[in-house]
Amino acid sequence: MAIKLAVNVDHFATLRQARRGVEPDPVLVALMVEQAGAEGIVIHLRGDRRHIQERDLQLLRQVVKTKLNLEMAATEEMKKIAVKVRPDVVSLVPERPEELTTEGGLNVTAGRRHLTRFIRALRKAGIKVSIFVDPDLEQIQACHLVGVRLIEINTGKYADFPPGPRQDKALKQVQKAAELGRRLGLEVHAGHGLDYRNVQAIVAIPEISELSIGFSIVARAAVVGVSQAVREMKGLLI
Repeated sequence: MAIKLAVNVDHFATLRQARRGVEPDPVLVALMVEQAGAEGIVIHLRGDRRHIQERDLQLLRQVVKTKLNLEMAATEEMKKIAVKVRPDVVSLVPERPEELTTEGGLNVTAGRRHLTRFIRALRKAGIKVSIFVDPDLEQIQACHLVGVRLIEINTGKYADFPPGPRQDKALKQVQKAAELGRRLGLEVHAGHGLDYRNVQAIVAIPEISELSIGFSIVARAAVVGVSQAVREMKGLLI
């Protein structure tokens, strides 16, 4: 069975915000992504609103027909927004104002008490909750304990290494984390840094059912167009 593809459209909004313009519109892009065969749309509403804006989120909630996954920090501001808009999935991620992009998984063990309450409130509102987590077995166990049923394993370390022993080691860490997640009864997704060259080793991990990919598809779309970029990635997930 092919792995599902969720496409992060944040960087189309990054391009728009670079000139404070109206194009490219991430909402229009999301529709094109769905039509090209993706099974989900991912956006990250950051505290600094550097790319996706609340209006984008509201419009996307109205038009996305597959699945809308809202990445966000575990703050009261974001919880209120999520409960109001009701995306299909909320993915909890760490967030620092100075970072270029998300730098690692959430430290679930350190924030266990807060996250347990936070997740309970979202689930009570009927929202499925995921945690973006490093391929660390202790952190995977902690995800299970705080009450989520879905995790997204951070593949950033694997993606950053060139082919060789270090990448092989990082891949094994992802594999072991995915295996533990499934043993604990969690749905396992993965993402971060994946592209058209490195994705297939992750596709080969049977416990992973969906990948979240953004920047590489956005970059490819600048050359071949959105629909073709999505179809090419979909072709690698078989």
